[in-house]
Amino acid sequence: MSAGDADEAGAKDPAGAADPVVAEIAAGYAFAGQALDLGAVLRDGRCFPGAQVRIPLPMLNRHGLVAGATGTGKTKTLQLIAEQLSAHGVPVFLADVKGDLSGVARPGQANDRVEGRAAEVGQQWTATGFPAEFLALGGLGHGIPVRATVTSFGPLLLAKVLQLNRTQEQSLGLIFHYADTKGLELIDLKDLRAVVAFLTSAEGKAELRDIGGLSTATAGVILRSLTAFEAQGMADFFGEPEFDTADLLRTAPDGRGIVSVLELPTVQDKPLLFSTFLMWLLADLFHDLPEIGDADRPRLVFFFDEAHLLFDDASKAFLDSITQTVRLIRSKGVGVFFVTQTPKDVPSDVLGQLGNRVQHALRAFTPEDQKALRATVQTFPKSSYDLEELLTVLGTGEAVVTVLGETGAPTPVAATRLRAPESLMGPVDAAELDAAVRGSALHGRYAQAVDRESAYEKLQRTPAEPQAPEVRREEPSLVEQVVGSGMFRSLARSVGTQLGREITRSLFGTARRRR
Repeated sequence: MSAGDADEAGAKDPAGAADPVVAEIAAGYAFAGQALDLGAVLRDGRCFPGAQVRIPLPMLNRHGLVAGATGTGKTKTLQLIAEQLSAHGVPVFLADVKGDLSGVARPGQANDRVEGRAAEVGQQWTATGFPAEFLALGGLGHGIPVRATVTSFGPLLLAKVLQLNRTQEQSLGLIFHYADTKGLELIDLKDLRAVVAFLTSAEGKAELRDIGGLSTATAGVILRSLTAFEAQGMADFFGEPEFDTADLLRTAPDGRGIVSVLELPTVQDKPLLFSTFLMWLLADLFHDLPEIGDADRPRLVFFFDEAHLLFDDASKAFLDSITQTVRLIRSKGVGVFFVTQTPKDVPSDVLGQLGNRVQHALRAFTPEDQKALRATVQTFPKSSYDLEELLTVLGTGEAVVTVLGETGAPTPVAATRLRAPESLMGPVDAAELDAAVRGSALHGRYAQAVDRESAYEKLQRTPAEPQAPEVRREEPSLVEQVVGSGMFRSLARSVGTQLGREITRSLFGTARRRR
């Protein structure tokens, strides 16, 4: 049957009543409550606009996966879901790796392709822009700067960014523990370097003797990693004012949820950094939000793009923390969607917690591709489709879908032709982005970096010891500055009473002491 004949057949029987399989699928998605519309059922090349595929709004906090090969339409799926969440008053966070999601803020452009897709799937398409906030890591790019203090970022995430091994990760945790118990907040990377230098000095070693100590070799690796990290221009991501993740939960005056778009094109070459920063945002939300249990809609839906980068070479402690965060954050009203190429990119313990699936086409050119395809098929419930074949022939903007229904049971597997986004399917220009950022209510709070006095500045404030005229010395190293100043010993003894009690950390090791 040709595409034209298939479309005509679908038009004659839009609900698929004559096909018991289509009728059964349509019944599985006929929800009584509010739901997001994804598209229409596909079967044997026919699209049935009367058989709609949907996701119940309350089930968006049961997490999900959007997967598929490059170019199959994952980004447009994110945009489609984000638009409808916003329209239902739910804030959304999007990581925009390629820079083409900024168009969500502008009405889309009607053309033959959009109008044709809308007619095929029974969509009443209207060009619509949605309230958006643009963010940028460390202010690199077009967006409100997103920064974190080293203290709140925590040792587990920092070890991942620095690519430390398990022993070095544990030692970094010991350094943070020392700073925490002294109430010493680490604002930026130079604060952390100063503390490491002190703890490996003759006088500083005594501070850690009772809790395991810190080897000079391990400390040297950590210091070198920090130096290399800063040399790559990473220091801007750490500091103040620290981004308050409560700003991701806002709604616009008209009641629609604000779509927060983290612009990442300028850090595309630093995938480990941005993927770990995304986890910090999620962990910080987990740390701060109260439990709300099952609600009629999520408090926030968080799309975690390029998710495989988060799990690559991750330590067991890191993976355990991700698993726990995903498992528990649902009861705080936050839904998490991982976006990647194949389900095998996500660890099984995490994958098992994802109730909603939108699987775009997969390629099967190599034996490894074939293996990934078979593994993907095995993760779906049984269906009437030959998924191993179907997943290799889906067109752009088509996907295999299964979600959690209103009772929490999985819906039937549905090959789906997806709706067209109503906002602009492409980026807005840089000048327009910059204007939106300057006009943002958040601009005054975050635009200007602040370097207030912290450990490093206190150490540098102490004048150097006078030297005899005949002795020529090189510029003192950081270790010499710290140990020679004498200031740190006084600071270490007194800072606990100056700054308050020990910092409390979440299961992911993140911390937040002030808002």
